[in-house]
Amino acid sequence: MKIEVRNNNVEKAIRVLKKKLMKDGVMKELKMRQYYEKPSDRRVRKKKEMIANYKKKQRLLEKFKD
Repeated sequence: MKIEVRNNNVEKAIRVLKKKLMKDGVMKELKMRQYYEKPSDRRVRKKKEMIANYKKKQRLLEKFKD
């Protein structure tokens, strides 16, 4: 990943870098790997995430259906 610093504006370059890292999922991956997670806990977490995503999509479909 490459970020260009234009006009010595380092703050803007850092914001662009953070945005790209968030979009790629690197920050979430770092957060998840900060501590060891047992495989069974990982499965439970992923299942909960899938259920939450499904419910969110269903709410959006209901919202646009009306």
